[in-house]
Amino acid sequence: MSKAVILIIEDDPDIQELLSHTMSKEGWKLLQARNGEEGLKILQNKKANCILLDIMLPGMDGFKVLKKIKELEQCRNVPVIMTTAKGEEADIVTGLELGADDYVVKPYSPKVLIARIRAGLRRQEESGVKTDVTSWQQGELKLDAARHIAYNGSQQLDLFATEFALLKHFLSNPEIVFSRNQIIAAIRGPDYPVTDRSVDVQILGLRKKLGKAGDMIETIRGVGYRLRVGE
Repeated sequence: MSKAVILIIEDDPDIQELLSHTMSKEGWKLLQARNGEEGLKILQNKKANCILLDIMLPGMDGFKVLKKIKELEQCRNVPVIMTTAKGEEADIVTGLELGADDYVVKPYSPKVLIARIRAGLRRQEESGVKTDVTSWQQGELKLDAARHIAYNGSQQLDLFATEFALLKHFLSNPEIVFSRNQIIAAIRGPDYPVTDRSVDVQILGLRKKLGKAGDMIETIRGVGYRLRVGE
């Protein structure tokens, strides 16, 4: 997606300049904001294909900004990559639970960041590609990939992009046990760096939103997860 629009919400002018220089080589169009309020205002008027969001922002912090971004209908499926010096596990878990798609800790390699953005853009493109089979149902759970909607019975589910991808993976592969590495490779591509804890957090969030149907996603101790169907 060479014409992609990337929004950078970052208050450090030196980092803004570095990111601008690095990403201009990719042919991407850049939008820049120095704080969360400015970034949200931009998103209300312009479309972004990927968002880089710092946590330690003046005024509204990045976690609050992320929550508001995910409340915008036009941004629900836009990948958000947290770029921050806060690398503690608790911060990473909080970001993922609020709907971040990725987390890059400063100081980071520009090449690694570009690779993460490309992966996010690729997932966004693939989510809109039609395949021969675009809908699945197991029990009360139904998912339509072409329309990007999922239901638990008659109730439409409010899922983040990663949660939707996880549910699609499980519904389309019932009763198959997947390791955490296999799950992340299926929804984000091979050799994608992520911790087991991050996968567990995403699945925990999905289970909560599925209610009782969340019990269908079983933990296979020492191996990974599977979607159980039937008795």
